[in-house]
Amino acid sequence: MTTWRIGTTTIHKVLEAELRVLLTEVLRTDNTALLKRYPWPAPAFSGADGSFLLSVHGLVVDTGTRRILVATCVGNARASVPFQRMLDTAWLEDLTALGHPPESIDTVVCTHLHFDHVGWNTRLVEGKWLPTFPRARHLVTRVERDHWAGEADADHLRDTMQPLIDAGLVDFVATDHQVCDGVRLEAAPGHTPGQVAVVVESGAERAVITGDLVHHPVQFIEPDVAGLADTDAARAAATRRAFVERYADTGTLVIGTHFPAPTAGLLRRGGDGSVRFVADGLR
Repeated sequence: MTTWRIGTTTIHKVLEAELRVLLTEVLRTDNTALLKRYPWPAPAFSGADGSFLLSVHGLVVDTGTRRILVATCVGNARASVPFQRMLDTAWLEDLTALGHPPESIDTVVCTHLHFDHVGWNTRLVEGKWLPTFPRARHLVTRVERDHWAGEADADHLRDTMQPLIDAGLVDFVATDHQVCDGVRLEAAPGHTPGQVAVVVESGAERAVITGDLVHHPVQFIEPDVAGLADTDAARAAATRRAFVERYADTGTLVIGTHFPAPTAGLLRRGGDGSVRFVADGLR
């Protein structure tokens, strides 16, 4: 488990799984040479065979007064997800060992509603899907809710979201919702229409959790390289460009929702205006 400190706020990464995948299995490109053109300063992101590690993890934002969980991964005992079927990981135990048992979480942020970001919203108990975080308000943007209401292939939401709605634990919010002092949502449409990033600010320091606006840091450098699951590739590219303009050379720590270790870094521009993603601790 990796921890970053932003002012007086801590952010903890809780890993569920890592999968070695080809760039072409995640992004809409046949150019695996992208990995060599823009080397990531860690072997996990620059395999010579055009592969990299795709990380699935949750992030706990602990402000001292609030415990906010961003993304709840895939979850165990699910047979209907496209991959990672019937996992049996210790993710919940790891979360508890970190000092954040399920009952201590007061807010769950669903950056969007793909299966690998909402899975631990519920857990299977004696054949029934029950809320994993019974004291938490679960935040979903209204745009995202409306998008999935018209999706015919949203079977995974029947056991990850409907039990929460039935229990009255879901708040449908705006894409710029203020979660609490120092934590807010920021619209990041394109991967899905209602996706958000999560901005964490404390003192003079700031971090942003990307959601799925990127799956690989090469997309910061070449924003037109779309994700295979992007619902609107042009809009997703525009979101990435705006993200880089907003955060490059600001000292903002960028935490990738699917980046393996070291997971976080800074966006920096070179003298020619080109963008680099510099891994945290490897300046």
